[in-house]
Amino acid sequence: MTIKVCVGSSCHLKGSYEVIEAFKEVLKKYDVEDLIDLQASFCLGHCAMGVTVECDDLEPAERGAQVEEIPGGFLLHNVNSGNVEELFAKEIYPKLFLN
Repeated sequence: MTIKVCVGSSCHLKGSYEVIEAFKEVLKKYDVEDLIDLQASFCLGHCAMGVTVECDDLEPAERGAQVEEIPGGFLLHNVNSGNVEELFAKEIYPKLFLN
């Protein structure tokens, strides 16, 4: 599975590098670093929606205001270093089928 964090100009200004660092910590905490390829991505085209994160190969666990389905995966909007773990635990981790 791949998680791509937008680092385009708008997302960069909204803290995308802090989001990447937070994801690194969360992936280590949940011991899934070998299962997820964390990448930076140029603009994902959702500049007005805060830092955007693209997750492939999965369907979202829930469809809320922050979640948008796309072909082959979903986007998380308005991600910040303070909500990375919550979004990971709610939207991504359950889809890894580790249990």
